Amino acid sequence: MAYTVGQVAKAAGVTVRTLHHYDEIALLSPSGRSSAGYRRYDDDDLERLQHIRYYRELGFPLEEIAAILDDPASDPAAHLRRQHELLSGRITKLQEMVTAIEFAMEARKLNIPLTPRERFEVFGDFDPDAHAEEAEQRWGGSAAYEESNRRVARYSKDDWLRNKAENEDWGRRLAEVMASGAPAGSPAATELAEEHRQLISRWFYECSYEIHTGLADMYVADERFTAYFERIRPGMAAYLSEAIHVNAINRA
Repeated sequence: MAYTVGQVAKAAGVTVRTLHHYDEIALLSPSGRSSAGYRRYDDDDLERLQHIRYYRELGFPLEEIAAILDDPASDPAAHLRRQHELLSGRITKLQEMVTAIEFAMEARKLNIPLTPRERFEVFGDFDPDAHAEEAEQRWGGSAAYEESNRRVARYSKDDWLRNKAENEDWGRRLAEVMASGAPAGSPAATELAEEHRQLISRWFYECSYEIHTGLADMYVADERFTAYFERIRPGMAAYLSEAIHVNAINRA
């Protein structure tokens, strides 16, 4: 098959001027010409253009793409394998960025009156303001969100350090209960589940049992929150989720 420059441009989603430029720099020269001197592209040309488009999408400069494609040691299958590997890496990186943007541990991470150095001291490498907009989109307008915003706006550095210490102490004790072999529905585990609910109520908003069980489901359904608890102890997210549900049933 022979394709005109217009047909190739339309199929590949590029402009005719781009194809002319590729020809001028010898990146993609058509395999033939019509009797009138017009460019004609064959299937091999289209395959080369496909690789060019992939590499351009990955950010490679045109000169480097030409060197890669003209390397006699490479072949089309090798290009596809490399592009698959590079694109997979990009997808992973983008997913990490999405995760970072979406990660918002309720409203306690919002409007904290701390300097950047103080934020780092309290939260490590997590920037509490980086996800404020996303959190507002998810929870903005709810009574719990508004109440939490009002509370955290008044918290000082010492308040946040105290909150951090309380959460770390709670997490340590829950990890100890897990290590003891007590099931998630045991009194020891459900008491800590109740303490977790009360911590939220004391620091941020009135956390009903309905809200608490909703959070419990999120802890295992959302890998961002799962990871938070898994860093304390492997298996903690699922263990806590079950303990919260049992606690809610017991106290209903």
